[in-house]
Amino acid sequence: MEAVLKQPQPTPEAAPKDHKKLSALALLKRGILVFLGAVLVAVGLEIFLVPNQVIDGGVVGISIMLSHLSGINLGIFLFILNIPFFFLGYKQIGKTFTISSIFGVIVMSIGTTLLHPVRPLTEDPLLAAVFGGMILGIGVGLVIRYGGSLDGTEILAIVFNKRIPLSVGQTVMFINLFILGSAGFVFSWDRAMYSLMAYFIAFKAIDVTIEGFNETKSIWIISDNPEILGEAILNRLGRGVTYLNGQGAFTGEDKKVIFCIITRLEEAKLKSIVEDIDPQAFLAVGNIHDIQGGNFKKRSIH
Repeated sequence: MEAVLKQPQPTPEAAPKDHKKLSALALLKRGILVFLGAVLVAVGLEIFLVPNQVIDGGVVGISIMLSHLSGINLGIFLFILNIPFFFLGYKQIGKTFTISSIFGVIVMSIGTTLLHPVRPLTEDPLLAAVFGGMILGIGVGLVIRYGGSLDGTEILAIVFNKRIPLSVGQTVMFINLFILGSAGFVFSWDRAMYSLMAYFIAFKAIDVTIEGFNETKSIWIISDNPEILGEAILNRLGRGVTYLNGQGAFTGEDKKVIFCIITRLEEAKLKSIVEDIDPQAFLAVGNIHDIQGGNFKKRSIH
């Protein structure tokens, strides 16, 4: 039996221990957008939600109820209740996240204090839930998009995720359902239902703010005519394609897999192209919320 000698493999260069510092311009941009997001949250709370006894989920919802019961300024509760989560955020996510979060919470707390004497724009709880939830969601989305957080609920859920058989999303949902349900005891049950509406609207606004309106799709196609199909997508849709080498696990046959990125408005046309050329082709479509690098440009089609 021949002995197989393993040659020592070259060790890759060690990754630098220190994170690359952001440029002054990048820090300024992040600071301005976190500030703007926190101000929008303060506006959504004090100009719409709080005067109409409509709450949000998480620490914000708890702070609104405690402020109502105690008569103490909302901004004080927003800051104090988030302090433990600053420490958890530093341990779980990092220094930059913690600094951005502290800055955002301070701005939000001061903003709610300054806006508290301002008269609300509406006393209709439905309008307050819709517009307050929308403004609050955009503000929270901006802060999250640029590296911070205004609520410690998700950080807490990340910690619990290691100890309980629930995902982070499920844990956040259960926590917020409990908080929103508590609004029925503190205010009234109709306000609890308005609060649930505001929370849902804010949740969708956060998604749109973080991911944007221009959602793109990833396309995977396995066909017996990959080159013809690829050329058709290139010429008729104006999108570039990439051929990947694959192998069927059941048949063992080598296959070419077509991969491309399109916008959601182009999905129907791409499906019609595949249907025309190879009706038996396997087609998978997935959502992509962010693209970096490469050349995602549409060619002119004639």
